[in-house]
Amino acid sequence: MLSANGKLWSDRGLPPELFLRGIAMADISTPDFQQILAHPVLAYEEGLRFFRGAGLMNETLRRLASDLESHEIAYCVIGAVALNQHGYQRFTHDIDLLMTREGLKQFTEQMLGRGYRPAFTGATKTFRSTAENVPIEVILSGEYPGDGKPKSVVFPDPSENSVEIDGVKTITLEKLVELKLASGMTGLGRRKDLADVQELIRVRRLDAAFAQRIDLSVRDVFNELREELVEARAQRLGPHREGDQQEGDHQEGDHQEGDENV
Repeated sequence: MLSANGKLWSDRGLPPELFLRGIAMADISTPDFQQILAHPVLAYEEGLRFFRGAGLMNETLRRLASDLESHEIAYCVIGAVALNQHGYQRFTHDIDLLMTREGLKQFTEQMLGRGYRPAFTGATKTFRSTAENVPIEVILSGEYPGDGKPKSVVFPDPSENSVEIDGVKTITLEKLVELKLASGMTGLGRRKDLADVQELIRVRRLDAAFAQRIDLSVRDVFNELREELVEARAQRLGPHREGDQQEGDHQEGDHQEGDENV
């Protein structure tokens, strides 16, 4: 395989991935999250660091949580960051925060210009960390998920619907599931929210009893997603294996990671 100057990779003594990393790092003098995402190799490495609890995204998240606490601003993380906090690993390009209107006012008055800035001129709910250039999106209590129309599922007060996970206030699992379901059910192009819920069901082994703790308006869809996982497991196992649920009793090729979480 030829390198950029026509020499073989072996002649340069570098595998392709290290050579590409060198090119990418030469283009980035200081860590910038947006520039990292633009480079496939660096984006991949940032993703690996993210899942290990490191990387620019996690560094920004921890500092943001600490800054919000020091300013006594009520908040909790929602969206993909909350999915990760609750056990479903998925990379994300931004930090979604739930705040009250008063909390957003405090954030704007006390924290902008001190490590955070508007994402663009005139932005009121979209920000960036100044050092890392990580996007921060704010959703307000009282707003509605999905199509934005009034419904029984509403973005709640963060101070009453959060738990602390690894030092970061995170929306409760019940509220996260409710919001994701309501978004996927009513928002155009938001089917991925239903997929997120199905992954949470699988990873967290959410059962019928959990369904009783979420809003009635989204309960049927939750149960449908859960039943689909049960049916998918039965389909993979085949008729001759139906009902055989003994742990470890899998023929070669039958077991897939996460099957036991249904």
